[in-house]
Amino acid sequence: MIRVLLVDDQPLIRSGFRALLDLEDDIEVVAEAADGGEGLAMARQHLPDIALIDIQMPVIDGIEATRLIAADPTLAGVHVVILTNYGLDEYVFNALRAGAAGFLVKDIQPADFLHSVRVAARGDALLAPSITRRLIDQYVTQPLNPGTGAELKELTTREREAVTMVAQGLSNDEIADRMVISPLTAKTHVNRAMTKLHARDRAQLVVLAYESGLVTPRDSRHPRSG
Repeated sequence: MIRVLLVDDQPLIRSGFRALLDLEDDIEVVAEAADGGEGLAMARQHLPDIALIDIQMPVIDGIEATRLIAADPTLAGVHVVILTNYGLDEYVFNALRAGAAGFLVKDIQPADFLHSVRVAARGDALLAPSITRRLIDQYVTQPLNPGTGAELKELTTREREAVTMVAQGLSNDEIADRMVISPLTAKTHVNRAMTKLHARDRAQLVVLAYESGLVTPRDSRHPRSG
């Protein structure tokens, strides 16, 4: 059962999402909150698998709520998905840097919304390759976190290759094809890299890869073959 927390200051939005989720046999809405502070408290109380969090709210906004959840070791299993009216913008990028697993636009089609919740629950990032390229092109023009370089040295050659491909928007199956390994081995390389880089999920791994300089925007537009 996928346990979901809804955090949005608009009751109509919350009720609409809840109505969709309540129809699914494998999804349960465990709590609702009207601001980030209340959402953080509900997350600690209910330990949901997914926290759907509006990006703009009173008291504590979605970016700060995401940062607080990511910093709390008791909430390591909570995947934050940002809800936004505007699509990809600097607020969304900041939320991804703070630890969000991805984002959804509020006018998303119901079937796509439900699929996205299940994808996030599996621990996969909600970042399509086209979104990754736009995000990097617009908001990462130079390495922002050179300190990550020391942690990159802990990666094996294969793990670095896997991280590079994750940052290019490739799935585990595509990484496996490129590296001529099994999808399970590709997933293992990615997971070990996430552990070594202290990344909560693939979305944060993408951000770290660019901020450290391991991958550049040019690399994302022209993925290496082979």
